[in-house]
Amino acid sequence: MDRRTFLHGAAAAAALGSAGVRAQSALNVAVMLPLSGPAGLFGPSAKACAELAVQTLNAKGGVLGRNINLLVGDAGLPPAEASQAALKLWKGSGAQVVIGMHDSAVRGALVGLFKGQVPYFYTPVYEGGECAKGTYVNGETPAQQLAPVIPWLASERKPKKWYMIGNDYIWGRNTNAAAKGYITQTGAQVVGDEYLPFTVDNFDSSLARIRDSGADAVLVSLVGGASVGFNKAFASFGLADKAIRLGTLIEENTLAGIGAANARNLYSSAGYFANIQTPAAKAFSEAYFKKFGAQAPALNGLAESVYEGFLMLDAISAKAKSLEVAKMDPASEGASYNGPRGAVTMHARHVEQDIYLADVDDKGFRVVKTFPRIASGQTCKV
Repeated sequence: MDRRTFLHGAAAAAALGSAGVRAQSALNVAVMLPLSGPAGLFGPSAKACAELAVQTLNAKGGVLGRNINLLVGDAGLPPAEASQAALKLWKGSGAQVVIGMHDSAVRGALVGLFKGQVPYFYTPVYEGGECAKGTYVNGETPAQQLAPVIPWLASERKPKKWYMIGNDYIWGRNTNAAAKGYITQTGAQVVGDEYLPFTVDNFDSSLARIRDSGADAVLVSLVGGASVGFNKAFASFGLADKAIRLGTLIEENTLAGIGAANARNLYSSAGYFANIQTPAAKAFSEAYFKKFGAQAPALNGLAESVYEGFLMLDAISAKAKSLEVAKMDPASEGASYNGPRGAVTMHARHVEQDIYLADVDDKGFRVVKTFPRIASGQTCKV
């Protein structure tokens, strides 16, 4: 082989090598979203928010200088099957980070799968208590959604008797359990507490109990279709003018199902509503509809939480200068960013964030009160 041939070969090999480095430099981030099942309604908007987050971060240079490559798995499957889908993305497709917006049963399965070996960002509203190594929670907790809101309602609407109704699983029960303490601190009493299966489609007996209890406030910890059915029936039963309602998982899709006409005296407490009138929230909404068009899936708090998960990934990894859990866990304490929800800061691997209370008018949700920088109430050791 002459020298010219050797040099050409070496240059070609170097070019191939650098191309390989460039290919490997992409950061594979898996998002586990409900693409099927009862929560499948949220899949399209959640996936859209993930795609917008990737576009936004990549335009700024990616995460730790690496462009993000998005991988998507179905978390709407039963926990064991969702866990297998996540395993394929992690071990098969090389995901180095997982962001999940799904129910707590799937979260438990994924925490058991990952065992702190891969950074896992859990983004939706949830019941609290998750302290697993390498798990970072962006979602609202009952303490955030209720501790500031119930005293405000006590002052503004002066309810004396609360009735609590929820689905029979950990989030509904933990939410109602937390609410009892906040309610009694206001001097009001809890006159009813019941839990219904997800399959319930007739609420007549529950509504009769609410009516007979004399409740002038109802905490609704029902999910999805159950919340829609209950709230519509509540109005049809003639209770909308007799009691206020407070929901902590009533977002834009659920409200659309309920209908504004059935939402008189209905309040919702959340970390995000699509019509928040802050510059960051408006910029996010404008970017969303610019990318996906007027027919884009409706923005809502659960979907938007996925976007927040990407922002927290960027904040923690930048502080840690690494994607290793051993470095990210300590770096997570005090990690912060400003996003559509406002200023967000992580403590005990949960977030301090603004909480918004909205009622409903003929245009949808209307934010009536903002509670700034509300702590999660969680005490995970970092």
